[in-house]
Amino acid sequence: MKKTSSLIIVAGIVAALQGIRAGDITGTITLKGTPPAEKEITPLKDDANCGKLQSTVPTTHFYVAGPKAQLADVIVSVVGISGQSKGASAQPLVIDQKGCEYTPQIQAVQTDQKIMIKNSDPVLHNIHTLPAVAGNSEKNQAQAPNGPDLTFSFAKPEPFLKFKCDVHPWMFAWISVFDHPFFAVSGKDGTFKIANVPPGKYKIQAAHRKAGTTTQDIEVKEGETKVDFTLEAK
Repeated sequence: MKKTSSLIIVAGIVAALQGIRAGDITGTITLKGTPPAEKEITPLKDDANCGKLQSTVPTTHFYVAGPKAQLADVIVSVVGISGQSKGASAQPLVIDQKGCEYTPQIQAVQTDQKIMIKNSDPVLHNIHTLPAVAGNSEKNQAQAPNGPDLTFSFAKPEPFLKFKCDVHPWMFAWISVFDHPFFAVSGKDGTFKIANVPPGKYKIQAAHRKAGTTTQDIEVKEGETKVDFTLEAK
């Protein structure tokens, strides 16, 4: 009994030390240059059913930048740390369809993590996934107005996997899939946080669907490691 208790205590200490040594990667994404003007989605506004769900003429959201050029919707991830997915037990990612648009349009999940698509609109949608990586299945499912949630998941890593609605061809979302939990999506203030990264030297990637991709080399230690990125408007 004493031996068993000692082993439990040692295991607890080791686990605690591992938790202490883990670090957080934080930073801010900044956009350099002036992005092209967003385009009005006139087919949405002109649609007999969807148009009345919008109070103004909706536009694309290719570059979501703040007053100080803080850039949202950038997928920041640790490179070369694969094979640690906990997606099967992770909380589902929820994406809603409101006003005949996907909300949010840019997100990220782990492999085998559930993606729950809601339909808060009083119109029919269909969710058509268009993966480009072998092992990720294409699906096309109709979803009735305010109907039950639909669930999707993907087995292989893939950047910016496309979701679309064939009923409303302006509707798109892009979800990056990773086989580890060490990623984040920058918010409207341009900031991001990747928590509990094991200590070590890594390459960190920042990827934006329009502004492209950049990387930096960093060393993660206990506590907080800061790394900022600048992406250029194209």
